[in-house]
Amino acid sequence: MRFTVTSAELIEVYGLGHITYFPDQRSTGVDSRAGAFLASVGLPESVVFAARRDVEDPYGPEVDAITLGSRFEHYGIPCPEESRQWWALGYLFTSLLAVDPASGRVYAFPEGALGHIELHRDIESLVFALIELRKVEIDHDNGVSPEELAARFRDTVGRFDPTAFADEESQWNLAMEELEHGIW
Repeated sequence: MRFTVTSAELIEVYGLGHITYFPDQRSTGVDSRAGAFLASVGLPESVVFAARRDVEDPYGPEVDAITLGSRFEHYGIPCPEESRQWWALGYLFTSLLAVDPASGRVYAFPEGALGHIELHRDIESLVFALIELRKVEIDHDNGVSPEELAARFRDTVGRFDPTAFADEESQWNLAMEELEHGIW
């Protein structure tokens, strides 16, 4: 499969030591594009996004560490029925990110919220946004105007995947507001 986001681009921005590749998922029922992307391009690791890298089950045999339903039950948190079989991807800011393995869509579970927000149409869109965010971080450190950086991020990411900004409470909207208000 061909992707707009390439492994080389991800490595250039994050460095090889900060990329997590996943085993081939073709036989697990996962969306073929999502599985191929995770195996060939991967997910970056940074201060902002912590990919779920623990392959071993950190909870013991009674808890499925990958699916949300089992993890949420372990912590006594209600899990929406439609998301019980979704897979944990990692954390973006203070939100747990999950992928619906059947559709490949990415959802955020904001800390303290009871529901979820559709964040990206697919994993490639998530990684595209993370690459653009890393560029914003670098330019911010080099003194580029926060308003200019937020506008550029919204425009670039929004053209690739408007889902990222569809919900007012999405992590991307909140992060860009914080950037504009000097909270970074």
